[in-house]
Amino acid sequence: MDTPTTPVPRVVIIGGGFGGIELAKRLKHAPVKVMMLDRHNYHTFQPLLYQVAMGAIPADSIGFPIRRIFTNQDNFRFFLADVQKINPEGNTVTTDIGDINYDYLVVATGANTNFFGNKEIEHFSMPMKNIPEALNLRSLILQNLEKALVTKTYNEREALMTFVVVGGGPTGVELSGALAEMRQLILMKDYHGLKKQHMKVYLVEGKDRLLAAMSEGASTKAKEYLSKEEVTIYNSVHVQSYDGYELKIDDGTIIHTRNVFWAAGVKGEVPDGIPEQMVTRGSRIVTDEFSRVKGFGNIFAIGDVAAMITAELPNGLPGVAPAAIQQGEQLARNLVRIIKGEPTIPFKYKDKGTLATIGRNKAVADIGGLHFQGFFAWLLWSVVHIMSLAGFNNKASVFLTWFINYFRKNSDNRLVVRYFNTETMMTEPVSK
Repeated sequence: MDTPTTPVPRVVIIGGGFGGIELAKRLKHAPVKVMMLDRHNYHTFQPLLYQVAMGAIPADSIGFPIRRIFTNQDNFRFFLADVQKINPEGNTVTTDIGDINYDYLVVATGANTNFFGNKEIEHFSMPMKNIPEALNLRSLILQNLEKALVTKTYNEREALMTFVVVGGGPTGVELSGALAEMRQLILMKDYHGLKKQHMKVYLVEGKDRLLAAMSEGASTKAKEYLSKEEVTIYNSVHVQSYDGYELKIDDGTIIHTRNVFWAAGVKGEVPDGIPEQMVTRGSRIVTDEFSRVKGFGNIFAIGDVAAMITAELPNGLPGVAPAAIQQGEQLARNLVRIIKGEPTIPFKYKDKGTLATIGRNKAVADIGGLHFQGFFAWLLWSVVHIMSLAGFNNKASVFLTWFINYFRKNSDNRLVVRYFNTETMMTEPVSK
């Protein structure tokens, strides 16, 4: 691909996630040309992936075409490309569509599922970091319920109807709550012959409490909500192995299940070409307070792939959308300052609070010094997520779907649109 360097500086952004999108938007009137590269031509609203997986909302309601976001931005170009390597010595990026030159490069590739090196668990359990994976998970749930209807073996039916969620962060808690809600409201309506007491939901978390990044009150309330929904919770334990049927926990517990959903950790998607010494725990790229990759003058990293470690944040920024968005916004300002020869401004994270839902009318919220739970927290969670979606159609689609589902206590999106092959357990690579 012939992409010669132009007199106007070129900013190349790898990744169309929250950070990359915000950065590109903020450069609309800057004296630069912006080029974005991504494996998919759409932006994914990841916080609602679990609702796609549970058939609560359609998959296309959380995806939005990247080019559509930038229809009126003349200095922006998007290319569907797989980045293979960064070449800092020549200021180029090697991709499957050719080499691309940059003046400034921003790595915003996000994060992938972290299986902590356990290949067996990686093969047999289900991640959920993008839309294809969420659809795979949805198909697996529905296929296994169909199999449970016709199996003649009690032990096999029990395994098919046992669901284990590994990881007690927001994703794990929300997915566990959705499974419990499905058991309570939908199972016996749709699957005559199956009983809700046959369906079991487990949540396994390595820390001593759920939602460890939130307040003690939020953690306690989340556990209380899930326990009332008969979710069995294991804290301070770790999964040792899972062979597709038998899950072993390090406290000696063995669970027979065909459904293990892995939400226990993430690792940054670091492109080849970034030196190993610049990559820290969690496979994240070490940056300074200006989002510049240490050791480089014109390469930056933002979002989940970046580790901006400061005295205030010794573990780096939290892996949440607001942090990535704020980084993208600040980096846009600093790039303009760099081009103009002006001093750059250090990034300061503004924590706008954390929300997590456990199910119908149940959520927890930490907003500044306020900590509250229940219906109002659930309503706030719903409004924030709808307003954060890209595009009016997506906002309207999710709102109407939720509105109808709330009163009908059911959903029309439980479709097996493609059969998931449980023999190979193969999933599509996560988008950068």
